[in-house]
Amino acid sequence: MVIAAATDSDEHLDSTFVSRYAPSPILRLKMPEKPMPKEAAFQLINDEMMLDGSPRLNLASFVTTWMEPECNNFIMASLNKNYVDLDEYPITTELQVLMIFWLFLLLITTVGVGIVGSSEAIMLAGLALKRKWKNKRKKEGKPFDKPNIVTGANVQMICWEKFARYFEVELKEVKLTEGCYVMDPVKAVEMVDEYTICVAAILGSTLNGELEDVKLVNELLIKKNEETGWCWELIQILKFGGFVAPFIYPDVEWDFRLSGHMYGLVYPGVGWVVWRTKEDLPEELVFHINYLGSDQPTFTLYFSKGSSQIIAEYYQFIRLGFQGYRNVIKNCMENAKLLKEGIEKTGLVEIISKDVGVPVVAFSLKDSSKHTVFDIAESLRRFGWIIPAYTMPADAQHVAVLRVVIREDFSRGLAVRLISHIKQVLKEMDIFPGHASMKTVHVSRATDKSLQIESSGEKKISGKRMQERKREEEIAQYWRRLVDENRTGVC
Repeated sequence: MVIAAATDSDEHLDSTFVSRYAPSPILRLKMPEKPMPKEAAFQLINDEMMLDGSPRLNLASFVTTWMEPECNNFIMASLNKNYVDLDEYPITTELQVLMIFWLFLLLITTVGVGIVGSSEAIMLAGLALKRKWKNKRKKEGKPFDKPNIVTGANVQMICWEKFARYFEVELKEVKLTEGCYVMDPVKAVEMVDEYTICVAAILGSTLNGELEDVKLVNELLIKKNEETGWCWELIQILKFGGFVAPFIYPDVEWDFRLSGHMYGLVYPGVGWVVWRTKEDLPEELVFHINYLGSDQPTFTLYFSKGSSQIIAEYYQFIRLGFQGYRNVIKNCMENAKLLKEGIEKTGLVEIISKDVGVPVVAFSLKDSSKHTVFDIAESLRRFGWIIPAYTMPADAQHVAVLRVVIREDFSRGLAVRLISHIKQVLKEMDIFPGHASMKTVHVSRATDKSLQIESSGEKKISGKRMQERKREEEIAQYWRRLVDENRTGVC
């Protein structure tokens, strides 16, 4: 979500080279009255975008940032295809159906839809679950006004919080503890009641890449269903792990919802949500249109949708095959291991990501008295690295971490270079904690300068530490407030 604030109305868009084509200045906050040469428009925008970060150095993001040139060509060639026109583009529709069958080895009774990503998948899956639960409660003559969902406090990117708020469903979160940063299956099932429409588990937590124990959650739910006579659903989000677990963790049991633009190796946004049977998707949620040429059922939050990512994903499927995806994911895991071992050797960090999970390296500082993970993240930006620092959700909000996402385009060479930059930053901060020692020489004009400087330095360092603790506490309080208020987050 972009919130624009008006500035000086006389502010102009400036470009050094655009003056070759358009010597007149262009107002930033007003659409130009007249057209300009295409060269001028290109140069103007190109100059503005130079200050954007480099997508490949953005290690905060799970989304794909590199594809082969041949795949990019397919994307450009299909930008003008609207996927909703199934009759006009039957081959694209066929490719989408083929991929869903390849992914899930589905039976003919299964129903699914193509989506723009896991956020839409959660909304649609949640809507179907809520409607199915509501219909069942109405049929039994029971109240259906207070539905809830159960999930861990580690639900990333506020998808479930959005669903709960938008569609009036209570969100029950299993709080985290230090050392355990995923949903506890036992605690989750204990929170379930007759108003619970589903329990949501994640195959690959955003916070540290860890896989939640979906099998145990399912077993505990089945047992509680047998004891109470209630009937709950288990929904699993494969946002990251759906294209990881099948290739390197074949024994992990998983379910049906995933994004293709993460480890599916396609730019955003493409993904799928699938129901085991047609009965799992209430018919009243499906719309039928015929003004595009034939009767077309539709169940999405969007209508018009580009075909580029669908064709790109199909290219990756036939280009790489099962073994190719396995090779890519194994390489990501090896680079993650290299990075983990490299920063562990500093002796200053504690690794909180797991060896079994998605390719992520998450770590915290053993000692935050001199500097914090937020200072490190800020310092690494001077090398071009974009690495997020954040506090854990409740009740582990006192733990602050850095997280590096390893994608296909993060090479071994980049891993080695990042290790060296992290070591350099840690060394600099150890020598100049908060740059306090550089300020002491300006403190006093007393006769005994050595004593004055020493005393001042201690006060400065102490004050810096107090400021750091205060900042960490403010961040923790902010996070706690978001959790208590059923977080709204930022899109």
